[in-house]
Amino acid sequence: MAKYLLLKHYRGAPAAVNDVPMDQWTPEEISAHIQYMNDFAARLEGTGEFVDGQALAPEGTFVRYDGEGRPPVTDGPFAETKDLIAGWMVIDVDSYERAVELAGELSAAPGAGGKPIHEWLELRPFLAAPPTITE
Repeated sequence: MAKYLLLKHYRGAPAAVNDVPMDQWTPEEISAHIQYMNDFAARLEGTGEFVDGQALAPEGTFVRYDGEGRPPVTDGPFAETKDLIAGWMVIDVDSYERAVELAGELSAAPGAGGKPIHEWLELRPFLAAPPTITE
């Protein structure tokens, strides 16, 4: 089994095939999208492939060590940013091919008009420890 991170990006500007920005969806369309995500996670819980997931608030802060013990804090990202991470899901699957299959399915979550949004999802494997060499 290998763990993968699926990063769900929100694009304020149209970027997917169904190019209506989420801030223009109806409450019913947003509810249907969230229900799809919840049903997807529940199904993967049943197969043992779901590890964790969470939606993220659009506001945030950037922090960086400054070398003097007082990290500078910068506002952002902002909800009006063209691209920000809207949420994440961790899956634990048998193969890279299965991870790609699930990411493709998640990309079909409904959007405006109930049509699949075909959004890009970032698929990142967890860094695994290098193999131990024994002699």
